[in-house]
Amino acid sequence: MSIRARKNLGAKVAAAAVAVAITMTGCSGGSQQASSDGTVTLRFSWWGSDVRHKMTQKLIDAFEAKNPNIKIEGEYGDWSGYWDKLATQVASQDAPDIIQMDAAYLGEYADRGALLELKDVDLAKFDQAVADAGKVEGKQYAITAGVNAQVVLSNPALVAASGVALPDDKSWTWDDYNKTAAAITEKSKSGVYGSGAVSGDAPMNLWFRQHGKSLFTPDGKLGFDEGDLKGWYEYQAELRDSKAVPPASVMTEDVTASVDQQGLATNRFVLAWYWSNQLGALSKASGQALEIHRPPSTDGTAAGAEQFYKSSQFWSASSRTKHPAEVQKFIDFLSNSVEAGEIALADRGIPGNSEVRAAVLPKLTPEDAATAKFIDEISSELGDAVPVPPAGSSSAVEAFGRYAMEVHFNRMSPADAAKKAIDEAKSALS
Repeated sequence: MSIRARKNLGAKVAAAAVAVAITMTGCSGGSQQASSDGTVTLRFSWWGSDVRHKMTQKLIDAFEAKNPNIKIEGEYGDWSGYWDKLATQVASQDAPDIIQMDAAYLGEYADRGALLELKDVDLAKFDQAVADAGKVEGKQYAITAGVNAQVVLSNPALVAASGVALPDDKSWTWDDYNKTAAAITEKSKSGVYGSGAVSGDAPMNLWFRQHGKSLFTPDGKLGFDEGDLKGWYEYQAELRDSKAVPPASVMTEDVTASVDQQGLATNRFVLAWYWSNQLGALSKASGQALEIHRPPSTDGTAAGAEQFYKSSQFWSASSRTKHPAEVQKFIDFLSNSVEAGEIALADRGIPGNSEVRAAVLPKLTPEDAATAKFIDEISSELGDAVPVPPAGSSSAVEAFGRYAMEVHFNRMSPADAAKKAIDEAKSALS
């Protein structure tokens, strides 16, 4: 199962546990008191690989060296068990003081009163959209730990082999994208396709934003109607009919493959939609120096693409911590310290603090440096911040993707698929 599939499954399973566990919390906290010598001990939970665990311990060591009266105890594991464990800890009033948070759960935990409002973390050097990504109902419950953006990645060797020139990414439209990918499929050898699937929730959200709508609203509703979704599915039908994308069966297999076995990584897709921080892993897997491009727009302008920064993850804190000042001091260090940035580099995404981003740039790998450069380049082109996804959003997104594939299999018309998907999504969000 791919990372994306595992993450979606984990979101569905843990969402119910979150809702039940958080409602069970009381007013007392599970955080530790200061010791007799004035030393404060904070618990810090995160998920990730062994490389991340070792790097995060270096961050802790650097903070403790500057703050000898604050000790940080790490609690870490992998994604698969992280959210069930956290929900249980919250239910038993034993939540960690500092919590690595994901957007899929931020709204749920914040709405239930489980998170501390982070009033004392300095966000002066964060782009406003990056800062706002951690807000729920106007309150700052999370700080972006790393920044991503939705991008179109291309394999320049396969582009050259097709003889088809890519349009300027500052001015290409969705129609340009379809025509270009279709031409690449036609000119390429058998088994190579102009583009991978364009049916994920991030491209879909960009499409809606460019039409004056959005995937979700700040109050947790759908930000579009059935007619809007029909238009999106009609575009999927256009991609299908032009052969810009592979047959539905190929796309279905691709989405469940590990990232290093997907079409772009195995040199079968010439263009593909990913998050910017995936450039390094995909370039390594493909053996090619993949290139980053902006997504297309409806009006042929870069600003019209309504791009947005996505927080790869956040720093949050338990509302029941006994040490809110020390907790926020640690989160401020993680977010704003150049020293911390030079330790973490781009492991959790490109730093949200622009000063830290500039400082770490010379130390990044070529792929991460290209990503950081792209993040900076689009800063003046961004649309509004994307609202925190509401409870039930993962099920709604799954439905949108599933009915998009019904269109690609030609088993449902765009109109019928839109009606079914809207009904399921509304049920999931209710």
